Amino acid sequence: MATTHQSSDQDRSADQRRRELLEAADRVVLRDGPKASMNAIAAEAGITKPILYRHFGDKGGLYRALAKRHTDALLEALRGALDAPADRRQRVAATLDTYLAAIEARPQVYRFLMHPAEDPAPADHGTAETGFDVGRHSAPLLRRLGEELAKVIHERVDLGPDAERLSRVWGHGIVGMMHAAGDWWLGERPCSRAELVHSLMDLLWGRLAVVADREGGPGF
Repeated sequence: MATTHQSSDQDRSADQRRRELLEAADRVVLRDGPKASMNAIAAEAGITKPILYRHFGDKGGLYRALAKRHTDALLEALRGALDAPADRRQRVAATLDTYLAAIEARPQVYRFLMHPAEDPAPADHGTAETGFDVGRHSAPLLRRLGEELAKVIHERVDLGPDAERLSRVWGHGIVGMMHAAGDWWLGERPCSRAELVHSLMDLLWGRLAVVADREGGPGF
């Protein structure tokens, strides 16, 4: 029995230490964005770089842990927006706004998760940080968002006999639209967040088809 309790305490201690390291990594990412290095994160946490590697393996392992941390929080916020007591259009608008508000509030975190560093830190301790392929890691993050949104759509919207496939098409399509439009908007800020949400809602709600019908021809 004592061994079981000791093992449980060690597991809790390891989980707590991992959370502390991720919080330190978050602080560095908020400061440095995509250029956040393992050296800087280790220094922020008050440990050596080999100890950081012991917990996460390499920068890819740390990236995946941070991505899960932020994706979990974002998904919870998106579900809250979709479940809000409002009509469907308002809930979809709130969902788009929730995503855009998240990347606007923490742009450095977003850029760390979605864009490679322009000037990667030199490699040391036998683990290269140069050439870190963010795209290879960010694609699963977007896919997870798409799958989770597909589940929500399938649960809340009656799409008929082909509902599961159509929900996945819509889920991944909406996430792709949010990501591409949000990435462009965050970089250029051509309009307010509210204006972007309104424009994307017009697109989702079929305004393209309405315009095409009114003009008596194809939309493009």
